[in-house]
Amino acid sequence: MTNNKIYFIANWKMYGTLHSVQSLKNVIKLKNKQIYNKAKIIYCPPYTLLELFSKSIKKTKLELGAQNCHFHSEYGAFTGSVNSKMIKNVGCKYVILGHSENRISGDSDKIINLKVKSSIKENLKIIFCIGETLKEKKKNKTNLILKKQLINGLRNIKNKKNIIFAYEPVWSIGTGIIPKSNDLENQILQIKHFLKRKFRIKHPTVLYGGSVSPKNISALNQISSINGFLIGGASQNSKKFIDIIKKTIN
Repeated sequence: MTNNKIYFIANWKMYGTLHSVQSLKNVIKLKNKQIYNKAKIIYCPPYTLLELFSKSIKKTKLELGAQNCHFHSEYGAFTGSVNSKMIKNVGCKYVILGHSENRISGDSDKIINLKVKSSIKENLKIIFCIGETLKEKKKNKTNLILKKQLINGLRNIKNKKNIIFAYEPVWSIGTGIIPKSNDLENQILQIKHFLKRKFRIKHPTVLYGGSVSPKNISALNQISSINGFLIGGASQNSKKFIDIIKKTIN
């Protein structure tokens, strides 16, 4: 990779206890080393751990993000929900929006669009996820689906400077299967070209997510168009997460 910053975003999903904060210690030590200056490490634990993680990474070089937020900008009667204002209040700088697991649970493009607007209002940086299912891939609809997700999700949003993008093919998440290197390189380049042409984003940041592990990171790292990784299961284990970072930077 030749980029100035390489993103390593730890999406813990619905995992983690109060004891899990101990896993940050070795990652903090790693980030303090000069060689890893270009690594941008962002933890996205469950809502229940955000405040604890925020306190634990204070005065360190790690950053914090939430895995999602409610679309309503202000406080209100939305039982069980957390909005962008609330996650910013506990120390989040980032929020993941449009993840396929949330899309499957009911997040439509319209709802995601409202969430993006709400997050921009709070000056949060957005990790905007896009990806196609295996059925859509087999029907050669990948580009059609990705463009639709981008156009609808970013509708009427003028300020896109705080949005980074993550390509996560749904068929790769949690399966151990990753796209072929040539296919992935071409797909990332097509996404970047579309973002430049359609949305006038001069230098779009596009990450890859989907079964990223210490075993396949060397192959993924050879794809120069990728600006970093959105990492699920492997990020919950500090040894595996550190291994991924080391193999990417070194």
